[in-house]
Amino acid sequence: MLSTLFRPARRMAAGLVTILALGVAAPAMAEPALWAIKDKDSTIYLFGTIHVLRPETKWRSASIDSAMKASGDLVIEVQGADDPALMQPLVMKYGIDQAKPLSTKLSPEDFKRATDLAKSAGLPPQALEPMRPWLASISLAMLPVMKAGYDPKSGVEQVISAQMKTDGKAASAFETAEQQIRFFADMTPKAEVDLFRSTLDDADAGTAKIDSMVAAWAAGDLKALENQFVTEMKGPYADVYDVLLTKRNIDWANQLKTKLAGSGVSFVAVGAGHLVGDDSVQIQLAKLGIKAERVN
Repeated sequence: MLSTLFRPARRMAAGLVTILALGVAAPAMAEPALWAIKDKDSTIYLFGTIHVLRPETKWRSASIDSAMKASGDLVIEVQGADDPALMQPLVMKYGIDQAKPLSTKLSPEDFKRATDLAKSAGLPPQALEPMRPWLASISLAMLPVMKAGYDPKSGVEQVISAQMKTDGKAASAFETAEQQIRFFADMTPKAEVDLFRSTLDDADAGTAKIDSMVAAWAAGDLKALENQFVTEMKGPYADVYDVLLTKRNIDWANQLKTKLAGSGVSFVAVGAGHLVGDDSVQIQLAKLGIKAERVN
């Protein structure tokens, strides 16, 4: 489920991740996958991202740069997720539960796994107690990632957003920061605990799993991405999958349909998990009569 947190969850709230139907020809070159939807006067590029990367990771390509240059605006999942002034009040409102400590919501075994993980990264275990399971999940998921050298500042959205801002291009988002946090905060208690357990499972797997996911993304390996973003979550954590992926993909597809009815060229960058699998944004677009074609 690290794959999930690389999206919605990992950016905080992040940072929240995404899906598409396979069965397209393999790209001539190994690079992150890029799609486009078009009508007579509009083109919208769809690019799947990873929210945190090692600074040295190479992912820019001629086709991606060309699509960004041609685009007049950028659409991402959420804006302001890296702004403490915006996020801190929301985290306090939706992520903290002083009345019921985290240890009372988990099995003793899961709580011990969590405190062991926290201690291994230098986080005082008592810092977890006031957190709701979804917030503790995000906090713990970041620990091994940061320790392995991954940096949110090197995340794809950060790089693309900075480039588009430098070029004087407008930016917008599918969701507000509060909406994105509430995808977690409004989960059922069971789904929250499932999300937490999946984070512990990923931590147990070590950084090799994170590295493998990033390698698959950078190579445009859709099958491997589907296995990590979709298959591993959809079966054991179906409720979490429905909240974080399927429902959001449906909403985004409807927003894209409205945008396509306008004119011009746009670049859309969302977590890679939203663009693989049989509940992806592209599949939801197809249900609306809009075909997404892979362009690299």
